[in-house]
Amino acid sequence: MDENLKKILSKDPDGLLTYEYIANHINSCYEIIDDLVDNMITVDKNGQFLVSAARYLTAIDREKYSSAISRLIASAIEKDREHRYIGDLLQSIWGADYTEHLDELNSSDDNFRRIYKRLYPKGI
Repeated sequence: MDENLKKILSKDPDGLLTYEYIANHINSCYEIIDDLVDNMITVDKNGQFLVSAARYLTAIDREKYSSAISRLIASAIEKDREHRYIGDLLQSIWGADYTEHLDELNSSDDNFRRIYKRLYPKGI
C-alpha cells in the first residue's frame, strides 16, 4: 500500500473509508487486500464494516478472497459483542439453507461454529 493511501486510511474512524476503498477499487486492490483488512480490523470497533466487507468480498469472489473473508469474519466475531451484525453472515456466507447443514458446518468451519454458538447457545 502506498504512503498516500496509508495516510488517508489512517484517518478512517470506523472502517467505512476502508470499506468504500475496497468497493470502489475491487478490480485493482487484490495486491493490498491484506493491508486493507488489517486497517479495517484496527479501526472498526464494533464489527459493522468488517461484516459488510466479508459479505461484499464473498459476493465478488469467495475463492479469491477466502483468506481476507476469514480474517474479517473472525475479527467481527470478536468485536460484535452485542451480536448486531454477525447474524447477517450466516445466510450471506453459508447460504440460505445453512440450517440444513448445521452439523457439517459446525465441524468444518470454525467461524461458522463460533457465530452459531454465540447466536444460538442452546441451538435453534
